[in-house]
Amino acid sequence: MSDRTTIDRIAELAAGHDRSGAFPAQSLRIAHEAGLLTATIGERYGGKGARVEESARILHTLGRGDPSVALIAAMTLNTHARQAVQPHWPDEVYARLVKESFERPVLINHARVEPELGSPARGGLPATLARRTPDGWSLSGTKRFVTGAEGLDWFLVWATTDESEPRVGTFLVPGGSPGIEVTGRWDQLGLRASGSHDVTFREVRVPYEHVIGIGPHGPAAEQDNRAGAALHLPLAALYLGVARAAQAFFHTFAHERVPANLGHPVARTERFRRTAGEIEVLLAGAEQLVFGGAARLDAEDTSYTPEQALGARVLADRHGVRAVELAVRLLGNPGLARGNPLERHFRDIQCAPVHAPQEDISLLAIGTKALNP
Repeated sequence: MSDRTTIDRIAELAAGHDRSGAFPAQSLRIAHEAGLLTATIGERYGGKGARVEESARILHTLGRGDPSVALIAAMTLNTHARQAVQPHWPDEVYARLVKESFERPVLINHARVEPELGSPARGGLPATLARRTPDGWSLSGTKRFVTGAEGLDWFLVWATTDESEPRVGTFLVPGGSPGIEVTGRWDQLGLRASGSHDVTFREVRVPYEHVIGIGPHGPAAEQDNRAGAALHLPLAALYLGVARAAQAFFHTFAHERVPANLGHPVARTERFRRTAGEIEVLLAGAEQLVFGGAARLDAEDTSYTPEQALGARVLADRHGVRAVELAVRLLGNPGLARGNPLERHFRDIQCAPVHAPQEDISLLAIGTKALNP
């Protein structure tokens, strides 16, 4: 199956999923059939071992078809990519995960954001509590914005232990475990089918060995806002895919729209050609930053800094949002009509700057580095 066929099939389902907000199980099966959900499984585990640039291109392609599907896929791809670079899962658990992943879509995501804490990117200790039991842990707490929640096979839950000297860690929780409940429905402007619901864990049992990265709370235990380039760049690529889909509709409209008083397609007018040029410059420039940066990461170019990756994502998000805005503005009312793909792309692209670390945090890290090289 070609990527083009794969994305065509996913794109055909996207509008329906957007309207209903239903979990896009069929689209994820299509992505799995094409090998897109397992691409980053490391070669040592029998996988392809796709790295950052290929991950970015996969998400760019999926983003053109349905960014909700792409975002769910991104979390799974990133989990496998991290394991390939630095193994940290229990060997037996990960071996079983890989075996199942080649057989069917197996979805994984972190559960980190909390109602009181907000995003861990801004620091703080999770309120989700892991209590020691004779055979492991009992996990209780609520997480927000857990993308793909209804279809996850594994929740990677960030929690604090109830020990006299509390530690924090990530607890590996199978999706079918008793005590897991979706307690807040995702009902947002964009990425409506991403299923980024609130999830509550009520005394969920976790085996003792199903914990990774556990240790004292402190800067090293919190999300590192300067790192994570291997996820920041692919996420930026995902939303550039949304912008490319908007651009494609803009081009189609421009060639098909023939006003009676004009007598030829608006694509031939100076106004449309100039805007088309500006959109292409915005997107092509952003893609060069994102894919070029990803290639440098893959090449282990030590001169490419985390701040450069953060900067690439800031600019890519800005350019993507601006490009779609230009297309909508030029089309006027048709561009905001429900049922029009451009209206959906406009809503979806608004989610680009929301992902942690948000722009202000990124600019703070970039500026701090610039002032203290």
